[in-house]
Amino acid sequence: MALEFAEKTRRIPVYPVAAGYDLGNDVAMLASNETAFGPLEPVVEAARRAVIGANRYPDPSYSQLRHALADRYGVPWERIALGAGSCDLILAAGEALLEPGAEVVYAWPAFSVYPHLAAASGARAIEVPLTAAAVHDLDAIAAEVTVATRLVLVCNPNNPTSTALPLEQVEAFLKQIPDHVCVILDEAYVEFSLTIGDPFASLPLLDRYPNLVILRSFSKVYGLAGLRVGYGLCGSESFRIAVDQVRQPFYLTSAAQAAAVEALRHQDEVERRVVRSVAARATVTEALRERGLWVAESDANFLWVRVAEDGDDGPVVAALKDHGVLVRAGGALGGPGFVRVTLGTDAENERFLSALAEVL
Repeated sequence: MALEFAEKTRRIPVYPVAAGYDLGNDVAMLASNETAFGPLEPVVEAARRAVIGANRYPDPSYSQLRHALADRYGVPWERIALGAGSCDLILAAGEALLEPGAEVVYAWPAFSVYPHLAAASGARAIEVPLTAAAVHDLDAIAAEVTVATRLVLVCNPNNPTSTALPLEQVEAFLKQIPDHVCVILDEAYVEFSLTIGDPFASLPLLDRYPNLVILRSFSKVYGLAGLRVGYGLCGSESFRIAVDQVRQPFYLTSAAQAAAVEALRHQDEVERRVVRSVAARATVTEALRERGLWVAESDANFLWVRVAEDGDDGPVVAALKDHGVLVRAGGALGGPGFVRVTLGTDAENERFLSALAEVL
């Protein structure tokens, strides 16, 4: 007799991972929005020291990291939620907030984990199309909020389309949302955004909207994707308590905590990485547009590029893979006919442009 699994396992979509990781070392890894720059040596050393004590469980209160984040952002440590990547916090929010009869609202295409929330909880998902410029339509999202809505997600800058909205529009949106609705402002790529301004710009919203959670990540600009550390800056302590209730203890390893704390001490290097990424973004965008391709206005460390008017991006993605360049297929992310390409090193970016010229 075959194993019987819960019905939700048939509803939950499979996360669309990129293919080609088995091609060896000579590959331009431009599919997963990682930074091209590895962790600094002091960060590596901090993680190494933490591993020496790996016979002990990590600090279950995560106090050192919470206090380090509180010092940086001026948010009380009690209102800082942590997770194994910001994705962990998104899934925990679904577990804590959603159930059959509830609703979750988000734009689409957006982060490909969002559809998991309704599928896992039995709630109803309402997906609101992006505008023609691949930007959130906040008025349309607000119009979908009802008494049954428990959670609204706004990805800003948006993944996979790279676009961002100014915070004036975000606040105008927040004013329309009832207090019982949790709004997650997913800012995993905020450091790269010229539209938003800087990582501190959205923080005043937390004091005005207790139902707001601002999500951030160490996976992108800090170069710690392999250690999985994310955090939520919360308008009230209740969100942090709830998401901790629904997860296992010790969800952040000692090495991950130590690396994140040390990474926060090196903001000058973060600024240098942002400057290099923004310059690369402008260069690659201009090159693509010169070839007649439509590229969204990016505020992230990746680009959203239309490569197939007929919506079939598969052949382009496969051909780029044959050239040793991995990008993410837009069809798997809700945008058929597009590819999402991460900005890499100068050499990787040039390799992508050359390969795409041959493919197209």
